[in-house]
Amino acid sequence: MTPSISLLPLDDSLHAGALQRVYELSPAYWAMYHLAQAPAGQSARDLEAIGAEPGRMGLGIVAANEAGNPEAGAQLVGLIDFRLHWPDPETAYIGILLVAEPFQRQRVGTNAWALLEPWLAAEGGVREARLGVEQFNPGALRFFQSLGFSLTGEAQRIRSGKRLVRLLAMEKKLESSDKTVCTSGSDDGNE
Repeated sequence: MTPSISLLPLDDSLHAGALQRVYELSPAYWAMYHLAQAPAGQSARDLEAIGAEPGRMGLGIVAANEAGNPEAGAQLVGLIDFRLHWPDPETAYIGILLVAEPFQRQRVGTNAWALLEPWLAAEGGVREARLGVEQFNPGALRFFQSLGFSLTGEAQRIRSGKRLVRLLAMEKKLESSDKTVCTSGSDDGNE
């Protein structure tokens, strides 16, 4: 069953512990980088970096503990880290969309993107989203392709610890909010 989710702006003073738990519940992500587990304090460092960079935002993916029961509370199950208007004014660069392993394959990431994408176009003022997928992460490549992202043919090598990682560039054109037409539903041609 797909959990009911929402997106929440993260604050380093409030959410570092919960984000660290998401990292701890994502051992396969860290294993790709030859780490046995999430480094201690990684969430605090990441949230500090997000807050220090203009236009960069960290949104927590929050899942309801029990669908339809707000009194049951919710928990942080993932992270979307992105930067608005970078590398150019009409682009948002997605740094990571991470869902803790117990919540994967339940459409959590897909639903999180479905919440973020129209906001990026309408409120964020961007026309395209770009990201880089690690060459050795075919699951992420398939996931982003399922969301409508396409490989651009560009690649970039970045340093991750002691190794170089090849990122495959992907992009998706976003629907502009000015293309949305609201009608009254009547057949008289008046809007």
